[in-house]
Amino acid sequence: MAPTGKPLKPGEPHAVVVGGGIGGLTTAIALHRSGWRVTVLERAASLEPVGSGIGLAPNAQRALDVLGLGDGVRELAAWQGAGGLRAQGGRWLVRTTATATARQFGGALVLLHRATLVDLLVAALPRDSLRTGTAARLADPGGPGRAAVVSTPEGDIEADLVVGADGINSGVRGELFPGHPGPVYTGFTAWRLIVPAPERPFEPHETWGRGGVWGTQPLKDGRVYAYGTALVPPGTRAPDDEKAELTRRFSGWHDPIPEIIAAARPEDVLRNDVWHMATPLAAHHRGRVALVGDAAHAMAPTLGQGGNQAIEDGVVLAHHARPGGDLFAGLAAYSAVRVPRTTAVVRRAARTARLNHLSHGGLIAARDTLMRAAHRLGPNLITRGFSSIADWRPPGPPYAAETDAGAHGREPARR
Repeated sequence: MAPTGKPLKPGEPHAVVVGGGIGGLTTAIALHRSGWRVTVLERAASLEPVGSGIGLAPNAQRALDVLGLGDGVRELAAWQGAGGLRAQGGRWLVRTTATATARQFGGALVLLHRATLVDLLVAALPRDSLRTGTAARLADPGGPGRAAVVSTPEGDIEADLVVGADGINSGVRGELFPGHPGPVYTGFTAWRLIVPAPERPFEPHETWGRGGVWGTQPLKDGRVYAYGTALVPPGTRAPDDEKAELTRRFSGWHDPIPEIIAAARPEDVLRNDVWHMATPLAAHHRGRVALVGDAAHAMAPTLGQGGNQAIEDGVVLAHHARPGGDLFAGLAAYSAVRVPRTTAVVRRAARTARLNHLSHGGLIAARDTLMRAAHRLGPNLITRGFSSIADWRPPGPPYAAETDAGAHGREPARR
């Protein structure tokens, strides 16, 4: 990539965010609040989030607290009462309650429609900072004394900082790290849908079956978010429609799964193959460019942490890349904190995916027996790994503690 940037000009520092998804919007808000002028470039003509629902764990909610948005998200929590993990025939493997989960993880798990979260984020952006229908390419990552350059059909944009938030097939990542192998297929595909709630009450659950997973979760507005996964070759599609495919694969599973599928229209069912970054990047930055979200660390959805980690990224990046400071030291600090944490989450999500997509009957029976036994011995044996993810706290106010350095990716407060 030949340098094209001009010398930096004095004045208000300018950050360009390539990508208007959850990670890009969060990062733009965080940078704006720390003193940057921000421009968000989104290729799509409008912000129509891919996917149906997203779960926000306490770690992401604390990150959103830094932006003044955490309480608005918590108000959307819908799960009350009992729920847990089930086997394909309906037997409970792990039972818990919303109260116990909130106590263990330091807060409630909030499930909401992705469009709802995007609306909350867009409302917090400075006016006129979002440009949709704008394809962008990184032309120069910049360097000391030299601006970074982003090319668009309307012309080049020079920036003090560029954020690559352009998703799993990130063009920005490809320009920064052309030798990296990129994402690889996890071995399974995922369906997502939102339907009206069934007439009969149900307890929220995730079900681990033969070679696949199903989840049925309530939303605040009374609808239900459901998802299913199955081991299939990449690029496989239903010969008719994806609702029919769900019926073939899941209609023999326990209630209310058949009823949920029956309530969907074919056009309600989204399907995407699942890819992840099995080989981590050595850094999440180069020059004046930082990567966030799936562009940096795409992961399997088995821990529900993809969007959560993107939100963390944005808040941590803004904490380190402060206007007037040493940007290159700040970006190095950002990578030093985020690479170990996100790499660990990507790997844990992959291990969970292998466990909940077993297809051999004997292995499934052994797994289910071990899950029930571990839960009887103490719920912490099952959820301890997720607790170490959910207890993350942002490096700045309102949550940082001076003794937190090195614990679960946290940092001490900086004076």
